[in-house]
Amino acid sequence: MNGSTLHKTAADCAEELPGAQLEHPFGDDWEVFKVRGKVFMLMTEVPGRPVVILKADPGEALALREHNSHITPGYHMNKKHWITLEGGDGVDDSLVRELVTESYRLVVARLPKADRPVDPHTYGSTTRAAR
Repeated sequence: MNGSTLHKTAADCAEELPGAQLEHPFGDDWEVFKVRGKVFMLMTEVPGRPVVILKADPGEALALREHNSHITPGYHMNKKHWITLEGGDGVDDSLVRELVTESYRLVVARLPKADRPVDPHTYGSTTRAAR
């Protein structure tokens, strides 16, 4: 998957998530997706390379980085809890959608129960691939 397709796939997935909103708090070069005011995905270009920055479980983030050269620590974010995804071989629609949905679920799980647009423990569980 190339960089422009990566951005389009990630944005399309994020826009389908309940309660997700797109904002540009850092200017037009940064697309920031939030749920109930909390960031779950950022998109920008890091010297000319489109990237998607996502929240990830720390253990899973480490495993993802070890097994995929297109996944690195979160750009300008906490390196333990965030990952950066670039386009390339092995990055496909399924992986992008899984990572975006998981980032969203992690953020929703930290919201007060009354503010959660979905149950983070069950939402998207049928689309999550076995790891």
